[in-house]
Amino acid sequence: MKIRDLEALGEVRRQGLAKYKPARPRIAVGLGTCGIGLGAEEVYQTFVSAVEALGADVQIVRTGCFGFCAEEPLVNIAIPGKPLVIFSQVKPEEAEHILTDALAGTVDQARALCKIQSWDHLTGVVNFGEGFPGIPEWDEIDFYKGQKKIVLRNFGLIDPEDIEEYIAVGGYEALLKTLRNAEPERIVEELKKARLRGRGGAGFLVATKWESMRNAPGDRKYVICNADEGDPGAYMNRNQIESDPHSLIEGMVIGAYTMGASEGIVYVRAEYPLAVLRLKNAVAQAEAYGLLGEDILGSGFSFHLSLVEGAGAFVCGEETAMIASLEGRAGRPRTRPPYPSEKGLWGHPTSINNVETWYNVPVIVSKGGRWFAETGTERSPGTKVFSLVGKIKNTGLVEVPLGTPLRTFVYDIGGGTGDEKAVKALQTGGPSGGCVPEEMFDTPVDYEALAQLGSIMGSGGMVVMDEDNCMVDVARYFVEFTHSESCGKCVACRVGLDHCLRILNKISEGQGTEADRDALEHLGPMIRDTSLCGLGQSAPNPVLTTLRYFRHEFDEHIEKKRCSAFVCPELVCYYIDAERCKGCMACAKVCPSKAISGSRREVHNIDQERCSRCGSCCSVCSPAIAAVYRESGGITRRIEPRKKAKRAGHREKTP
Repeated sequence: MKIRDLEALGEVRRQGLAKYKPARPRIAVGLGTCGIGLGAEEVYQTFVSAVEALGADVQIVRTGCFGFCAEEPLVNIAIPGKPLVIFSQVKPEEAEHILTDALAGTVDQARALCKIQSWDHLTGVVNFGEGFPGIPEWDEIDFYKGQKKIVLRNFGLIDPEDIEEYIAVGGYEALLKTLRNAEPERIVEELKKARLRGRGGAGFLVATKWESMRNAPGDRKYVICNADEGDPGAYMNRNQIESDPHSLIEGMVIGAYTMGASEGIVYVRAEYPLAVLRLKNAVAQAEAYGLLGEDILGSGFSFHLSLVEGAGAFVCGEETAMIASLEGRAGRPRTRPPYPSEKGLWGHPTSINNVETWYNVPVIVSKGGRWFAETGTERSPGTKVFSLVGKIKNTGLVEVPLGTPLRTFVYDIGGGTGDEKAVKALQTGGPSGGCVPEEMFDTPVDYEALAQLGSIMGSGGMVVMDEDNCMVDVARYFVEFTHSESCGKCVACRVGLDHCLRILNKISEGQGTEADRDALEHLGPMIRDTSLCGLGQSAPNPVLTTLRYFRHEFDEHIEKKRCSAFVCPELVCYYIDAERCKGCMACAKVCPSKAISGSRREVHNIDQERCSRCGSCCSVCSPAIAAVYRESGGITRRIEPRKKAKRAGHREKTP
């Protein structure tokens, strides 16, 4: 069915609403990558089998992720006239019970996570119903409290593989409005009012970028979506494409019309097979409905969109390296000017924007730039999506207004570490970001505030670290990553990072000197100031921030040859207390190097020469095995258990 006008769009919307809010029970299983990894596919199939066995009139659909990854698999139950109810950590054996309740017009309120009585999809509020007083509203539980879903507005609610459900909640209305009623200059003006900044990390004003592209001479222009998400622990873009692919397409078509482009490319990581599959399906659907391809919506405007799967090179996230990769060359950045908006893909004007940037475009067109700018801060308006991972109780995708303090992420939303261990630091911005200490968690999250701390926002990765993390090892890990991902084109990045890594390895092995520490402080700014692209310019951030805020840990490694977190293998060994060992053999079973000897019910012993110091033994038998400092001369003393903080975020002083 080709959509040509508002009337046809309205008809498809009515069809989609009949699916999204049917006159029969609807069960939606969250089948993003996170949910599938925790067994959601089996839950889905169990529901399908149960419905077939009972011959029940129930709609079973797949959705994306509602954000609370720690509580997957998530299942939504919609009973006509009742609130949408979300269940968490659903097991296959619970499917029949949930289904039976839904057929009876009720749910197990004690088992439910939260409910949604009405939902603002930005172009219209969908009312599900009232009732179930024993279930809290979605934004009353800690994880969602304080969040504002703009980019994530459809996630976990609509079927990402059904274009009609996207249209049911207002999808493609912004595109129709753009093609029928708006001159390209008006779209740029709305972006200026919104003050939208690129969500890929640089924070450049989108309106300025688009205006430059629009004014560039040439009949052939390209728009590109940067979906080459490569930060360890970051999965915002993957989840966005898996859960709501049509928002990306709509944003790109609007952008192409505004900038005068006729061709678009989504450069996506090949390691995201589900995202690729759903986006390809969405492109095919959009073409079939006349929302992509020739003469879109009868406007005379044509735009074609294709996908290219990247090979996983981190540096290809830099726009000129991405262009080189698309042209079939090695992904290496080049000097600028000329900028891509002047001379990009195949020498033609090109505009590259991050996935999340494109997702904000339909919202701004629908609601207006001034509405968008009411959220966030003066210089950083809107919301931002972050992936919250690491030593944190509540992991998941978090969308909050920019300017929200770091403390809100870690404690209010994340719930702290979830145990007695205290939070030590928060790493923002991926491998090129910085490590922020707990005492600075009142800092608001925006581009300028994080830069003052020596960190960056990046694409939105957040990794929480607790007292068991060694900050020397953290710096070493991230430098090892950027060193391996460097394209090697410029000397500052190639040689500088190599030298940094060698020094950090020395320090973590207890061989470092004060001169090595001083060399790191000298190398960091030099690499940052003389590297060609953003990878090299930001790669020293983990080193510089750990030196700035955790200098005492470097000094401890250098002067005392100790790692107080018991992480650095060359400075740690493990000791079995003969008085506490019961000879259960649990430690011997998990030892990968077979360094533990002793028969059942006999005191065990660790061969220090064979021990790889992985800590597996201590993890299964902490009463009898403890980490000890390993100094020149061998074992010096056993380390008694450290006092733990009474509540997350407040560390007690220890000797």
